[in-house]
Amino acid sequence: MLSGSSHWLVVGLGNLPYPGTRHSIGHLVLDSLASRLGVSFTADASIKGFRATRYNAHIDSNDVTITLYKPKALMNISGSPVAYALKTLSIQPANMIVVHDSLDHKPMKLSPKFGGSASGQNGVRSIIAALGGTKDFHRLRIGIGRDQSDPVDYVMGRLSSTERAFWQHGEGTDAVWSALLKIMATPH
Repeated sequence: MLSGSSHWLVVGLGNLPYPGTRHSIGHLVLDSLASRLGVSFTADASIKGFRATRYNAHIDSNDVTITLYKPKALMNISGSPVAYALKTLSIQPANMIVVHDSLDHKPMKLSPKFGGSASGQNGVRSIIAALGGTKDFHRLRIGIGRDQSDPVDYVMGRLSSTERAFWQHGEGTDAVWSALLKIMATPH
């Protein structure tokens, strides 16, 4: 159980100039979370991105502040803005959940993880580097699968309409919300 109130930063990785691609699925998921929480994203120059904050979200008998954050930087260089947002908002890395695409997981599968390596995900690698090697933060790996094409071309390809619907307002949205609740309710 959480003790008192806490503040969580939920980071959606993606590339703003390329919405709807597999690489920007973190943004899509955060848009769904914002809708679920009844908040809207606004540009925030102080943290170099877009944020939406829900105060007093009731989780496991506690009031929690949840800040959703989409860095303006392209995914592979998002580490510095994410580290800056943590510092500006006075949030510890252990209270951060990074939502990102994963080639290693089948499409429409969610895989939570705490700590460990970046597993080839350049956005996560950038965050770890910007945090001075700290790996102690949560990740929600959103499966996008892979095919025989070059991985760079594949991740920049468009999500199928089935995948978009799944993560926007289908079972995927519920799975992400359940994972967030579990993470936020677990002491660390």
